[in-house]
Amino acid sequence: MYCTPSHTFVTNAIPKTMKASIAVLSPEEEKDFIVRKVSLEAGGSMPHHTNTIQHQQFVLSGEARVKIAEEVYHAKEGDFLYIPAGVPHAYEAAYGSDYVFLCMITTQDDTIEMVD
Repeated sequence: MYCTPSHTFVTNAIPKTMKASIAVLSPEEEKDFIVRKVSLEAGGSMPHHTNTIQHQQFVLSGEARVKIAEEVYHAKEGDFLYIPAGVPHAYEAAYGSDYVFLCMITTQDDTIEMVD
């Protein structure tokens, strides 16, 4: 059991994105899943990419245009998104507010591939 104080989380810029950062909330010794907090500043974006593992996401605040496969969603606070492994997806904080979400993944190895 544990309770990690929020001031101890390390936030890093996400490569190949614009105005996006990530903080891993789960401890390193976690064996089953990882929870990450992803933040896009207003106007920020994450380009089209795929992952070899599935994602489950819960929107904490803000709004964004989220493209998953060929569907475009107007994701906002309280929404839950599921992204299957291998499906292209992208994010754009296009509605004038920051977009912050929790992203839950397994501890399996993940390969990220950018999509044109």
